[in-house]
Amino acid sequence: MINLFLALAGLASVSPAAEVRPSAAAQPAAEITPSEAAVRVADWIAASGDNRALPYIIVDKANASLFLFDRKGKPLGKVPVLIGVATGDDASPGVGSKNLAEIGPAEKTTPAGRFLAKYGLAAGRKRVLWVDYATSVALHPIPGSASAKERRRQRMLSPTPDDNRITFGCINVPGAFYSKTVRPLFQKKGGYVYVLPDTRPLEAVFPRLRVQALSNATP
Repeated sequence: MINLFLALAGLASVSPAAEVRPSAAAQPAAEITPSEAAVRVADWIAASGDNRALPYIIVDKANASLFLFDRKGKPLGKVPVLIGVATGDDASPGVGSKNLAEIGPAEKTTPAGRFLAKYGLAAGRKRVLWVDYATSVALHPIPGSASAKERRRQRMLSPTPDDNRITFGCINVPGAFYSKTVRPLFQKKGGYVYVLPDTRPLEAVFPRLRVQALSNATP
């Protein structure tokens, strides 16, 4: 089996610097290194075929990073992401039916879990990759309507993940990466998005990891 840590670590990070004004791009983005949790989940998916021959994405909320794979498990890219303002791994009940103005700060979470993501229409008849339609969580580039005072592009470019929590729960990615890589892979049949937790144990979100660990420990 491919050494996924080496494969992920060896990928060149796709920087959003080209999408930021030159004055805002003075500090280069930090190199993205896969966490132990990301590698564990990647190994499990590759070993089990959990992606069911569809492309897939691993979102590491703690490190505000994303790793993209094709249907055969080949790593294709890694980028910084913006995620929900609030820490937490569960969506608030009924949040998907609320207007943005009605969503409180504590409800702006990016839920953790395994999601079958597919393209569909959003507000304004725009197609987005819905990660979890029921809770209105989508993966898309930084929207043009995002207020300049939020500094979303600068946050994405910053060398640490500390300021990458700014969305209502959606996952923002660099525009060029989205249009050139994510959309071609996911637009026909969709794919899986695995969002790692930042408050719950990894095995609680992905129970099959525990089964895999027990299997590996058996002599």
